[in-house]
Amino acid sequence: MNSSNKKTARIAGSLYLGVVLTGIFSLLYVPSKLIVPDNPSLTFEHIVSSESLFRWGIISGLLCYTFFLFLPLVLYTLLKQVNENYAKIMVLLAVISVPVFFINVQNYFTVLSLVTDTNHLLGFSAAQIPSQVMLLLEQYDNGMRVIHIFSGLWLFPFGYLVFRSGFLPAILGVLLMAGCLGYVINFIGHTVIPHYATMGISSYISLPASIGEIGTCLWLLLVGTKEKSNS
Repeated sequence: MNSSNKKTARIAGSLYLGVVLTGIFSLLYVPSKLIVPDNPSLTFEHIVSSESLFRWGIISGLLCYTFFLFLPLVLYTLLKQVNENYAKIMVLLAVISVPVFFINVQNYFTVLSLVTDTNHLLGFSAAQIPSQVMLLLEQYDNGMRVIHIFSGLWLFPFGYLVFRSGFLPAILGVLLMAGCLGYVINFIGHTVIPHYATMGISSYISLPASIGEIGTCLWLLLVGTKEKSNS
């Protein structure tokens, strides 16, 4: 691959790293520190006492999906030579999740309104506010499940392109395509099986996606691309 493609790969790797780091902070770290499932009062207290962390979680989520808006566009430039139609599908499936996230994050802003603006409590009593906050947090989670449909689906054409590229490790492409299936299985599980989240299998099912995405991110960032075999 020429130096231009290597530069494009490094840019894609940098954007991917931004997605991974901000995603871990906003989707995993912040909720783990603030949200206590089935305990609205304690969750409310955590958000009130750590309001700045909650706000930074919002900022991090917005950054994550801003990076994710540009990531598939850069990947398209790199991978369209493999199969342009698959590259276009990859971009479409990825980008469609961005506006859905920006709409969904309004649930978090409404939580902030309930927590901080005591003059606009919309008729709720003080005792009702924690329950309303928990309802909004659950609505946000439901929205993220819908978003994750596309977070999974885009991985199949992306993985196929990586697998067929000849200048990125084929095993990463296999993991990305398997990750697509994992996202779909988890969505169906959360939708049709009560208490699916407590079964403990979703993290194992999503493991190929995590390994594939982080592995691809690091490969693009640290290695870039390798010479494509002519055989």
